[in-house]
Amino acid sequence: MKIYASTLLVLCASSNVWGCSAFTSKESKSIAFKPLYSMPPPPPSFAPPGTATKAPPGATPQGASAPRKAALGRAKNMWDPKSTVRVEGSSLRTWSFMTPEVEAVQVRMKTNGRPLNANVDLWCGPDNTPQKMGVYIEDGNLRPFNCVMATPWGQNTVAVRNTAQMEFPLDATVETNMGTDLAGAIEELSDTSEPVIVQGGAVKTYSFSPTVASVQILLKTDGRPLNARIELLQGPNNNKQVVEVYTEDGLDRPFFAVIESPGSGNVVRIVNTSPLEFPMNSRVEPFEVNTEGEGGVIIDGGNVRQN
Repeated sequence: MKIYASTLLVLCASSNVWGCSAFTSKESKSIAFKPLYSMPPPPPSFAPPGTATKAPPGATPQGASAPRKAALGRAKNMWDPKSTVRVEGSSLRTWSFMTPEVEAVQVRMKTNGRPLNANVDLWCGPDNTPQKMGVYIEDGNLRPFNCVMATPWGQNTVAVRNTAQMEFPLDATVETNMGTDLAGAIEELSDTSEPVIVQGGAVKTYSFSPTVASVQILLKTDGRPLNARIELLQGPNNNKQVVEVYTEDGLDRPFFAVIESPGSGNVVRIVNTSPLEFPMNSRVEPFEVNTEGEGGVIIDGGNVRQN
């Protein structure tokens, strides 16, 4: 018995030396689950804690190419269920504005991921259509349609006709309260960017880096009619979005739209479909820029240059 007692004392002493108890259970470690990414996860940051990370050169353009504020993005992407109208295939919906105080409206359309085919007309008086558009989008959920139509000089009506079949409905909304952010973006684009003259029958292309999430387009004339086709391409002759525009007066009723450009290899192509005697001014600049992406790209007036 003395031998067993001494052995037990030696074991207890050795356990106390190593700082653990033989009669206490170890705490169970929680299993760490790694997040799953549909794309490769972002690279880890090696900056010490407490230091601000600086954006790479070329990822934060200045002037009209500067990234918009968060409030501006909300004004573009916000959808009010109360004002949204479902437009079935081969059907027509209209929005009338009886007061002459409404000088511009914002037209937005989207789908649940199916293609979008629609005609948007502006009616001003009987048998008078001063502006009309034909819109095609491959994926109406990934790239919703968003434009601003000028409605001066009295009562106006916006008509949205779904030219697709019954299986392809769309959601549309026409709002008069665009907010100061979106209206300020149009004025800023006119003041801070130089227009490019596109002669009748000419083609102008603008390439953008993958960090550009959306593109703003402003087309104007000196008072002559405006006929143009705007295309968003990803790859050779792969049209993701096509908009055909007609305006009887490109000075009083300019065309302004915001086109979503997710992914890489986005190219905006502007075609002046009028004769040679009807030139137009084109302004195409980044609208929203994702500064968290990888840098090394300089955005200069819609052109892409490697840093």
